[in-house]
Amino acid sequence: MIKRVWIEEGCVSCGNSEKVCPEVFEIDIEKETSTLKIVDFSLFEDQIKLAAASCPVNVIKFEEE
Repeated sequence: MIKRVWIEEGCVSCGNSEKVCPEVFEIDIEKETSTLKIVDFSLFEDQIKLAAASCPVNVIKFEEE
């Protein structure tokens, strides 16, 4: 089960994570940053893993129990 998700420095705000899992990831176009929504990550494990695997700069990280 995923218990923690974070985005490391270097995010290019490509929008991929938000497309893959809008329930967890949000892009702020004006600030050019990606942020996380406060949700139960365990409900979106497959999407979080897909977002991390498909991140072009490999900055989406997660920790499992």
